[in-house]
Amino acid sequence: MAMAKATHTTRMTTPPADGTDPASLLQLIWLASPALPVGGFSYSEGLEAAIELGGIATEAQVATWLCDQLHLSLARGDLSVMAQAVAAWRAGDPARIAQLNAWIMCTRESAEFRLQTEQMGRSFVEWLKLHHQDAAACFGDGPVSYPVAFAFAVARSGASVRDGALAFAFGWAENMVGAAVKAVPLGQSAGQRILARLAADIPEAVAHAMRLDDEDRQAFSPMLAVLSARHEVQYSRLFRS
Repeated sequence: MAMAKATHTTRMTTPPADGTDPASLLQLIWLASPALPVGGFSYSEGLEAAIELGGIATEAQVATWLCDQLHLSLARGDLSVMAQAVAAWRAGDPARIAQLNAWIMCTRESAEFRLQTEQMGRSFVEWLKLHHQDAAACFGDGPVSYPVAFAFAVARSGASVRDGALAFAFGWAENMVGAAVKAVPLGQSAGQRILARLAADIPEAVAHAMRLDDEDRQAFSPMLAVLSARHEVQYSRLFRS
């Protein structure tokens, strides 16, 4: 991602001692909402392929699958990058932002995974341009990954990195549960039970992600890569990944 010269207009609001201030909290709720027009609802990240192959057919299996994905994939990679990118945006460090963005791009193991982060990142940047006048200048012409674009919004919200990471993870969880409810299919009550289990696990996943440095991050999830590749040629499908 070609980054423009760093600007220093990022609002550096410090959250109050007793937690995130109301305005920042509302920003995070907005960012985590499935209604945000970035297309997250259209991806299943290999889950639909796993269902097609018969490996996932029940509420319990979906819950276990998504909790494993949260801890073994999201927390070790994209969630950690998002947290690090918040600090880079606040520091006005385009070289670091470009480095983190490049790491995301080179760890996409299938065409669908690459499409997902590029499309959601592009859509997020377009949304950011409606709310931040200098957003266009802060992003270059190259592809922007979704975690890096999300981090820009968190940096501007004034929320803490931890709270921003919680919002990122919960937004992912809502989209994935929504995909499972449609693809298995499951009832809405089952979906809410799965979401409750993920919500209970998210703080631990965020804590782990925030402890990782560049050498500790990883994107080794071979089964997800295989399932994503198989999904690309799956005959009947609802989702784009």
